[in-house]
Amino acid sequence: MKLASRDIARYAAKPEADKTGVLLYGPDAMRIALRRQEMIAALVGPQGDEEMRLTRMQGAELRRDTAQLVDAMKAQSFFPGPRVVFVEGANENAATAILAALEEWQPGDAQLIITAGQLKPTSKIRKAFEGHRNAYACGIYDDPPSREEIEATLQKAGLRNVPQEALRDLTNLALALDPGDFRQTVDKIALYKFGDDTPLTGEDIAACAPASSEAELDDVLHAVAESRAGEIGPVMRQLKAQGTQPTGLCIAALRHFRTLYAVAAHPGGPGEGIGKLRPPVFGPRRDRIMRQAGSWGAPRLEQALSLIIETDLTLRSAGATAPDMALVERMLIRLAMLGRAR
Repeated sequence: MKLASRDIARYAAKPEADKTGVLLYGPDAMRIALRRQEMIAALVGPQGDEEMRLTRMQGAELRRDTAQLVDAMKAQSFFPGPRVVFVEGANENAATAILAALEEWQPGDAQLIITAGQLKPTSKIRKAFEGHRNAYACGIYDDPPSREEIEATLQKAGLRNVPQEALRDLTNLALALDPGDFRQTVDKIALYKFGDDTPLTGEDIAACAPASSEAELDDVLHAVAESRAGEIGPVMRQLKAQGTQPTGLCIAALRHFRTLYAVAAHPGGPGEGIGKLRPPVFGPRRDRIMRQAGSWGAPRLEQALSLIIETDLTLRSAGATAPDMALVERMLIRLAMLGRAR
């Protein structure tokens, strides 16, 4: 039988113990691993491994010994309770062993949890699970997590006092991060809020979210965007001493002003535009970006982008006469002065 990908989160949390097995396949190995971990934990419990009710094997092993899967499925544990045989990385070379296990499975045998990469519709393994009346096949793809999945992750981590605004920020973060990274971030937030019953805020999320790779350039970029031209020179000297390259600084400026333009030029207004940013921004930085975008406006941001692109082309040309860092500093000062214009 087929199990829709939108239903796998609910099924993994509470799998049916009397099923022959489940096949999880698709291009996203991380999402597949998370789902099968949930499923196995729900079936055998935290002591399943110690009580020998969980057997693991690699799909490549089944090519050399096709009988070991059936043997493991039929084997009994010294401890009572459901049993699982988990096969990782199955492919068509393991089809003979897997199809034999599906055919010989009887009530009381261990449940089969099979994971695989991308399988074509003609795959023998996929067709066998989809056509089996007591087994499921589910394709897992790089789909954004649903609201239900995000709320389940928060509840599992012990985060319950989550206002709508914080939930919106977490939803945006889930869209930007891999599933494993998002869960680690939620666990970090839960530890950060341990013993703190106050509502979760954007500042809390920002403190725990993965840091931006451009963090070391924020000082000069914010000084430019907020028209604080007098602060540009000292920060530029510090960046130069740290080995920052002119082209890298120019690229960072281009990204920052593109972000401001995306917020300012959004048809729904800056408030809606900031919610569409990827990766998302949170807390004080979110408010700062909003203020900068509102202060500049889309027309002047278009001028700023033209100036940055012109400087970038000059840096890359062979005819530039001025030192590269001086060119970039002059551009940043001109941007800061443009920001003051009304």
